[in-house]
Amino acid sequence: MDFFKRVLSTITGIVLFLGISCVGLIIIGALMGGNEEGIVEVKKNSVLELNLDEPIMDYAGQFDYGKWNVYLNQDKKYNGLFDIIDAINNAAEDDNIKGITLKNNITTAGMAQTKAIRDALLNFKQSGKFVLAYGDIITQKDYYLNSVADSIYLNPVGALEFKGLTTEIMYYKDFQEKYGVKMEVVRHGKYKSAVEGYLSQQMSEENREQISTFLESIWAEVKTEIADSRGVSEAELDTIADNLLTRTPKMALSAKLIDGIVYEDEYEALIKTKLGVEEDNDYNSIDIDDYAKYTHFEMIKSKEKDKIAVIYAQGQIFYGEGNESIIGQGVINKALKKAREDEKVKAIVLRVNSPGGSALASELIWREIENTKKVKPVVVSMGNLAASGGYYIACNANKIIAEPNTITGSIGVYGTLPNMHELANNMGINAEQVSTNKNGVTYSLFEPLSDEQRALVKEGIEDVYDTFLTRVADGRGLSKMEVDEVAQGRVWSGNDAIKIGLVDEIGGLDVAIERAAELAEIDKYTLKELPVYKKDLTDMFNSFSLIQSKEDMIKEELGEENYLLLEKMKKLTQVKGPQLLLPYDLEIK
Repeated sequence: MDFFKRVLSTITGIVLFLGISCVGLIIIGALMGGNEEGIVEVKKNSVLELNLDEPIMDYAGQFDYGKWNVYLNQDKKYNGLFDIIDAINNAAEDDNIKGITLKNNITTAGMAQTKAIRDALLNFKQSGKFVLAYGDIITQKDYYLNSVADSIYLNPVGALEFKGLTTEIMYYKDFQEKYGVKMEVVRHGKYKSAVEGYLSQQMSEENREQISTFLESIWAEVKTEIADSRGVSEAELDTIADNLLTRTPKMALSAKLIDGIVYEDEYEALIKTKLGVEEDNDYNSIDIDDYAKYTHFEMIKSKEKDKIAVIYAQGQIFYGEGNESIIGQGVINKALKKAREDEKVKAIVLRVNSPGGSALASELIWREIENTKKVKPVVVSMGNLAASGGYYIACNANKIIAEPNTITGSIGVYGTLPNMHELANNMGINAEQVSTNKNGVTYSLFEPLSDEQRALVKEGIEDVYDTFLTRVADGRGLSKMEVDEVAQGRVWSGNDAIKIGLVDEIGGLDVAIERAAELAEIDKYTLKELPVYKKDLTDMFNSFSLIQSKEDMIKEELGEENYLLLEKMKKLTQVKGPQLLLPYDLEIK
């Protein structure tokens, strides 16, 4: 027994020693590596490498670790969309940067994000510097981005995807009937198709119409930009897509969508030739994330007194605090209040990238914007998505700026309640309720929704929808009838939304910032990014690569796609109350 005690105490001691050592190393490393440490040295004759394989958020985030900040200096990351864009813009003026190379395979950015980066590359080319692109496999979204390059090269055994846009919607009606698990659905809006999959086994004509409309709108924009860059007509591009005329490298070259078929080492040799570097020598390359950090510290040297606050609202909307990937009224309203009360902040830009979510949280954010607008102008910049609840929080701004391929609108409301009555019966389970009052049991997972209960839910849905119409009508200077005609849960592209009065102007975050400056009547200013997300000790340790988070371990075991499916299911369980949510989980391919 003493032997086992000694072994146990030894193991415990080793574990404690390793734990304390890790914490010590982390703190020492952090103390030695303050914010300005680790900034890349930008050598002469360098090339910026743009690789977009990792998921991209509009805002990488600023984090407050409380008392640990003094040790960690973990206040900002530099791999967000606008960190990348700022880096590209800065590189155009940096004499040490001679060009940009795109070697991204399977871009994870959304369509609006991809366009924003593409526009930045177009501006970069005006400096006279080169932009080259290479890929082993070039997806369609990759190609949309890469088409801006002076020359595009493909691996001899690689592939180029060019087939038009598509999306896929899942339907579960037969599944529900087979297994006895049913979603009770109440909705308003003939286009509010977020719940259509529970009610039907096939797509409605209304849903097919709206999907076709915004896909055609986005595809038209993509074709126009590729045609301008490649000197290939839009009609030719449709022919190429219809007949898959890029399915081999030789066919892609014949279709004039690429400029050469080479191996990666040959592509590198081409870059060396442009730089005047000897074949046996390496050229100086800088990763975009490293250069973005360098750019950040160059930008903050500005001494301008006036500021424009850029507040990022990204992710699905849930009632609660929120974080860098979920919009909650807590963190967003604190950011709005902080910007409103800061005398140096003269205007606010709210960057919205959201499919929507909780009606209550959306209303609370709307109210905070209403209070803020009375003090200083608020301009909205729309990202990939600003739909349903995302549009609800945007509609109250002084101006709304959207990308042409932003998905927006979806002004409608729905509610869902899971019901397992049939499954329970099949398994021999019966639930009985006892209540003191008639409506004491508002809903049971194990009982069908009664007509009276459904009527009460419908009443709540209609009330939220009417409030939604009112908010949009007041914010956009339209009548409720005019809003209702373009509402009904229908989704629009940015290009179409501007025609019906839901958006004021087409453009990116840069345009929104310019409009905010005009409304505030200021010419010179710096930007102040918000929110600052508070993190606890567990979050702090999870941010270090030495410690694998629970999410990382699950992702490793399940794989990326299965993990994302699990996350979607988890979000469904967190949904409470009426929802202002995009009609479906939309992925444009």
